[in-house]
Amino acid sequence: MVQKRQIYTERNPRQSFFSALPACHYFILCFALLFFIGFPSFSQSKKELEKRRSSLEKEIEQTGKQIEETKKIKTGSLNQLSTLNKQIQRREELIEVINSEINSLDSRIDESNSNISSLQQKMNMLRKEYAGTIRYAYRNRSTYGMMMFLFSSADFNQAYKRMLFLRQYAEFRKKQRDEIIQTQTTLANKVTELEDKKTSKEKLLTAKERERKTLTADKQLQEKIVSNMAKREKKLRSDLKDKQKAAEKLSRAIEALIKKEMEEARKKAAIASRKKGIKPDTKKVTDTSVFTSTPELQKLSSGFANNKGKLPWPVEQGIITGYYGRHQHPLWKDVYTNNNGIDISTSKNASARSIFDGKVSSIVTIPGAGRAVIIRHGEFLTVYSNLDEVFVKTGDVIATRQRLGSVITDGEEEKTELHLEIWRGSTRLDPADWIAAR
Repeated sequence: MVQKRQIYTERNPRQSFFSALPACHYFILCFALLFFIGFPSFSQSKKELEKRRSSLEKEIEQTGKQIEETKKIKTGSLNQLSTLNKQIQRREELIEVINSEINSLDSRIDESNSNISSLQQKMNMLRKEYAGTIRYAYRNRSTYGMMMFLFSSADFNQAYKRMLFLRQYAEFRKKQRDEIIQTQTTLANKVTELEDKKTSKEKLLTAKERERKTLTADKQLQEKIVSNMAKREKKLRSDLKDKQKAAEKLSRAIEALIKKEMEEARKKAAIASRKKGIKPDTKKVTDTSVFTSTPELQKLSSGFANNKGKLPWPVEQGIITGYYGRHQHPLWKDVYTNNNGIDISTSKNASARSIFDGKVSSIVTIPGAGRAVIIRHGEFLTVYSNLDEVFVKTGDVIATRQRLGSVITDGEEEKTELHLEIWRGSTRLDPADWIAAR
């Protein structure tokens, strides 16, 4: 009985001693899971916000350059107003993105504070445990005591277990020491990261305040331009009608070109059928099948279609100031404009370039819209208008990004604007959906 009681009383302290280990490991595991589960979402959001902010800043910089070019126009112009409206819109978006970044940083700062607090609690617990083991080691530091602990065993099995206990105890003390050092290092790194986040937040707050002040100045300029343009309403309305007439003429020229190409294709199909002794069926010749009748044309069409949203811009630098579709006029609420493509404001002396491989179908001159280059890409057409000098001719095979001509600069409005259209058969498409996002 005595022997059994002795074994029980020795096992009980050892059980309570080792039971502390799982609790510590459990604490560490929970802390690690809490930290690593939350981190990726913040990291991904941070990268997306930074990318969006960078894109907006570049666009605002480009718009700012164009606004500077038109500042000498004292009376104001529609181009000035459109560019400034775009600038204000993008600056408001930028402020929203900065706000999102600040909110994200606030969440990450709170998380860092929580992590630091947890690490400090862990440090306190480790130090307390380590202090206890040091005191225990100090009280039992004599070799004689350790030997007596072994030789007082009831049997060989108990002596072996006591020897294992002493070895495990020594290893546990070493792990405690290593864990304290590691926790101290992690804690120091977290404190540094927290300071970096706070610095980033301060920079964002400064940028936000700067953008707010600039936005106020932009809106004041916007009011001034609107006021000046209101005095010239009669002329501006007349100019707008002329522009709409030019757009309609260009649209009719494109439709006539498509009709002509289809007629030519039908004739070719009819001649080919007669040679084979087959009665031609012109009903099967549609506005899309005409331009995919050969493997080369099919490849060109599918290549264009597969690059939707990835096609290069028709100018090296620029911003979209006129969007596809029907829109209310920015100045007069009773006037609506219809855009068959998009208008891209760019810098002086800019060149238009092809957005995909193809062949020049036609070059037309439109009063009020300069010259237009029309390129066939299988069943697709791209139209580049408001050109001055043209560098290509009808029938030329064109490569992606090849220069087509110089964009006209309107001396009165100090506007350099390229008009781009995309057609599939006889259907107009929104070019903004096809060119790459910036």
